[in-house]
Amino acid sequence: MITPHVPGWVKDAVFYQIFPDRFASSPRVAKPRNLESWDSPPTVYGYKGGDLLGVVEHLDYLQDLGITAIYFTPIFQSACNHRYHTHDYYQIDPLLGGMPAWRELRRETARRGMKIVLDGVFNHASRGNFFFNDILENGASSPWIDWFIIEGFPLNAYDLTRPANYEAWANLRALPRWNTENPEVREYLMGIGEYWVREGIDGWRLDVPFEITAPGFWHEFRNRVKAINPETYIVGEVWWDSRNFLRGDQFDGVMNYLFTEPVIQFTGQDHIRYDLIRARSINPYPGIDASHFADRIEQLLGMYAWETSLGQLNLLDSHDTARFRSIVQNDEAAVELATLLLLTFPGAPSIYYGNEIGLEGGQDPDCRRTFPWNQPDDWNQAALAYHRALIALRHAHPALRTGNHRRIYPRPGDMNATARAVYVFLREQADPAGQVSDALLVALNASTATQRVALSTEAIGPASGHLTHVVYGPSGTPPGGPVPVPAPDVLQFHEGTIELTLPPRTGYVIARA
Repeated sequence: MITPHVPGWVKDAVFYQIFPDRFASSPRVAKPRNLESWDSPPTVYGYKGGDLLGVVEHLDYLQDLGITAIYFTPIFQSACNHRYHTHDYYQIDPLLGGMPAWRELRRETARRGMKIVLDGVFNHASRGNFFFNDILENGASSPWIDWFIIEGFPLNAYDLTRPANYEAWANLRALPRWNTENPEVREYLMGIGEYWVREGIDGWRLDVPFEITAPGFWHEFRNRVKAINPETYIVGEVWWDSRNFLRGDQFDGVMNYLFTEPVIQFTGQDHIRYDLIRARSINPYPGIDASHFADRIEQLLGMYAWETSLGQLNLLDSHDTARFRSIVQNDEAAVELATLLLLTFPGAPSIYYGNEIGLEGGQDPDCRRTFPWNQPDDWNQAALAYHRALIALRHAHPALRTGNHRRIYPRPGDMNATARAVYVFLREQADPAGQVSDALLVALNASTATQRVALSTEAIGPASGHLTHVVYGPSGTPPGGPVPVPAPDVLQFHEGTIELTLPPRTGYVIARA
């Protein structure tokens, strides 16, 4: 049996997901004229002109926020703004600045100790990919005919009234599927994985990897890229139970939508907009109470080996979903509670660009709005403050990165009013001798009423007598400040119990003095 191993840097990372066309545009990258206005609403086909040098020019901002790793949606040459229609896997898209911009980005991130994860789209190519285009041009005479799954001739890549005569992902003619049963195709795709690891990337996020069913494909991919760099992070886009991928022989983690779903339900409660999550691959509706949420989280953490849980890519939203803020109808308390859970949960947190300044957005393409660099007065400064505070807190406490996770309240089966409203868990780090070296108690009240809950010090364990100082909380306490303070209004110590008083829709983190 293989023991999972997650790259050490992933456990300490805070990721930032960037959709390159929409994050930042640099005047150093020459652009064609037919671009949409940066501030106009995003469209399905339009380009805004974001590029990789724009990212370079905002690395100071990302570092100040506390970001240590960037996950880019595709950056290879493509004929669509999201670049999942790959033309050439060995070229950076010219609108993004091409290879010179890539090399400057890699140089600058490496200098700052920041990691880069690229999006690998290996299930399908595009109509513009050289190998498929050769088949369109030459039909049955093409030497690449068995690189795709051809069903007949002539191929029809555009006319929807006629059969396509080839397999395409989700029946979208723009995305012909690679024939990954063909050893030549397999070798070609493996070579891409290896090439970019040699170019200095730190990981691959794999698009719809469950669509590739060729025996041993992902096992070989893992072995080959990790032979170049054993600390390469491999994370799959799998929205559901991923135990078959996470046995230590394929992926290090997946995009953890099984975390996203209950977080939306618990923190969003009756604010959830069903129209923004309907017909998606997760179903975060209706709202759930704290007892149900605690059960779901225990089930999730029990699904995988602990090492694997530390390698999950946790997220509230992405380019494939409506933004969390819009899903909960801009309810600030819900967003803050969810962000608190994101930054204190086992696994690597991933922040979708702009969430930290209150960027909104419905379903695709609206969730891919541009970052409003030229409108700083419109930024949500409260959201920016609690993102910075919670990221700093995670960096400051090893227990939040690699410490164990224990449910403290509600206990299984509790169904009183407080148990429906309050969720409390402990993150605890022990040294090799078993002595607790770092511990934090995280408590959330998702209800609209003040809640008081008595926690057994026996259930908390040896750390209970030292959990006396609030290091994060609503206004009036220092969010992530360097000097934690006692908070007598929040917690009182009694014989055998710690009593918490939690105002409505608030979350606290309590640490050792």
